[in-house]
Amino acid sequence: MKDRDQDNSETEATAPETGSVGSQLHAAREAAGLSLTEIATRTRVPIRHLEAIEASNYSALPGSTYTIGFTRSYAKALGLDETALLTELRQELAEGGYQNVARTPEYEPADPARVPSRPLAWGAAALAIALIIVYFIWRSFALAPVAEGDAAKPVAEAPIKDQSGPAKAETQIDPSGQVVITARETVWLKIYDAGNNRLYENEMKAGESFTVPKDANNPMIVTGRPQVLDVTIGGKPVPPLGNGERSIADVGISAAALLARKTEAAPVQNATGASTGPAAESAAQQ
Repeated sequence: MKDRDQDNSETEATAPETGSVGSQLHAAREAAGLSLTEIATRTRVPIRHLEAIEASNYSALPGSTYTIGFTRSYAKALGLDETALLTELRQELAEGGYQNVARTPEYEPADPARVPSRPLAWGAAALAIALIIVYFIWRSFALAPVAEGDAAKPVAEAPIKDQSGPAKAETQIDPSGQVVITARETVWLKIYDAGNNRLYENEMKAGESFTVPKDANNPMIVTGRPQVLDVTIGGKPVPPLGNGERSIADVGISAAALLARKTEAAPVQNATGASTGPAAESAAQQ
């Protein structure tokens, strides 16, 4: 062990050789003069989960898969030998009976303190319903025939003509096309079917892709960074799975499910032909 550490000393930092994985990470962090807040910023892992790892309190973590993923990110942030640490961690999990534990993830990368409150969720749902009602009211007036006068014709004709554009664009995506998920940055994700059979579970590197089997039974995904994933159907892009404000779980990624989400997120065009809505705002920012 000592010879190996000496050989790697020029390229990689090492953790103390004694104690639990959590105590080794704690000692290495203090030796580097870093706080838990700084580690959380670097890894996007909530502070409460970093504290649980350092204390070897694995029951406070979402599950063994998340524990391993969080620990890997922690070790990378400190420049430690993640392979050796993860080997020790798996042994600790097996000895403590945590190896096969899997619970619904409760972390939120963008807001480590807590998940959104129930009133906030209900408020967002009410706002969405109100926006849908306003849109249909606006659309009924926009499509109403003009009674008289030529001056209003350009305004009346513009929405009708332009609204045919998105509808035609929607038909260009083949619902039987192959769904492919590609990572723009390194991200951990898990893909499984309705029977909870794992189709993919790993840390996907930038540029790597996964092709969702067409015969998969309602394939779904869970990940903490959906904004760095590009999703295509038959080679054509669809809106992102999330904006990165929170992790996602049980999100359908079959072609039918993605097209349903795409229809809901389709932009609304105003009388001048300009698109509005989440998809248009994202395109404008790019």
